Amino acid sequence: MHAPTDPTVHTHEATGSAIVTRFAPSPTGFLHIGGARTALFNWLFARKAGGKYLLRIEDTDRERSTQPAVDAILAGLAWLGLEADGPPTFQFTRAARHQEAATSLVASGGAYHCYLSKEEESALKEEARAKGLAFRSPWRDPDYGTPPTGASYVTRLRAPSDNTIIEVMDKVQGRVVTAGREIDDFILLRSDHTPTYMLAVVVDDHDMGVTHIIRGDDHLTNAARQSVLIKAFGWPVPVYAHIPLIHGDDGKKLSKRHGALGVDEYRRMGYLPEAMRAYLLRLGWSKGDLDIVSTDEALALFDLEGLGRSPARLDFVKMGSVNAHFIRLADDTRLMELLREQASQSGIDLSAIPDVILKAALPYLKPRAQTLPDLLDQLQFILAKRPITLDEKASKALSSEAIERIRRLRGELSLLIVWQHDEIKGSLDRFAGEENIGIGKIGPAVRAALTGGLAAPDLAVTMQLLGKQETLGRLDDII
Repeated sequence: MHAPTDPTVHTHEATGSAIVTRFAPSPTGFLHIGGARTALFNWLFARKAGGKYLLRIEDTDRERSTQPAVDAILAGLAWLGLEADGPPTFQFTRAARHQEAATSLVASGGAYHCYLSKEEESALKEEARAKGLAFRSPWRDPDYGTPPTGASYVTRLRAPSDNTIIEVMDKVQGRVVTAGREIDDFILLRSDHTPTYMLAVVVDDHDMGVTHIIRGDDHLTNAARQSVLIKAFGWPVPVYAHIPLIHGDDGKKLSKRHGALGVDEYRRMGYLPEAMRAYLLRLGWSKGDLDIVSTDEALALFDLEGLGRSPARLDFVKMGSVNAHFIRLADDTRLMELLREQASQSGIDLSAIPDVILKAALPYLKPRAQTLPDLLDQLQFILAKRPITLDEKASKALSSEAIERIRRLRGELSLLIVWQHDEIKGSLDRFAGEENIGIGKIGPAVRAALTGGLAAPDLAVTMQLLGKQETLGRLDDII
């Protein structure tokens, strides 16, 4: 005989409901990269469908939930551009609604009050485990007995029979089957009438109108239990998509030693939010041969079918290359503002570089930068104080012969009226011709005199960015 399956129930997908997704972090720490990816997938799916993306702060663990963690989550989502459609829902404030829902389920027969002592419960659970069955309290039977006067009780779900088959059709994992004997009569309200996680999540998802639940596959085992509870309420079952967790480059579960940092740390490390969105997207989602997908492209292309079943691996090399791509695309005015913020955060004084110079430098510097600190490093040749400190290689380039040439070049440069790249390059080329040498004979020495060995762009560009007065002054110091 085949085991009976659950009665047919409507899903949000079947009823064609307007799409609503949610991201539901616990405020017990920072917004980590896995949570940020989950938020991104939910945000993209809702945005593409013209639906709603909601935020729920699951703060029922009062001992570990903190306001700084809430603030960090909200700040991280705001930086990533993943703000929700409306203010966040705080789960703890909804305890009365959770209690009301559990009470209604008792009235309809889907739940019951259990008066077992802890010792009785432990003994029955051991007995059930020994038989390979789920825990069932004798109090689920309405005729079991008269409740003890004044005794405390918990409220439990009346789980389906052992031979029931619970099916979850997951958009990533496929058909996931759970036997009824694996679903225990789990607690909905504790003895102090506070709601459990399982009850709160189901009630909140229903009340928020959530149609699609996209979350990590560490919640996959919860899906069967939650769907049983949802059906007990007679509510539509959300569409599930359980995505594999992110692993480190060694294939092991992501941890702090792999770089499982908070989103705020990536911001401090000089990554751009649009780059983080593009990188997180590729950690578990793909579309054909596309490599780097912008947010605008993702809003047109994202679908649940593109979610992979294998864990993605965090790769800082690839993250850097994706960030470099978006730094090259970034508007220079915005990049200048971000650079000044990064410098302030790093204790670097950029006040000596006017906006006009900083903005002019970016087109030359950003093609070689992966992060904002890389750009700051490339600006050091401008920030260097006179007299310039020479590294070993720069010192070797400044022979007595080279310094004499610099003396003569200094005179040529001082005659320039227009101090721009093309004019400076023309002067350098003319000088090399007059000296009957290639520019390669004078260039390294001039660069050494101007930068001391620090990274810098093309020589004429370097001079333009330093300005005529500073360029001649640095040459004078060497002469």
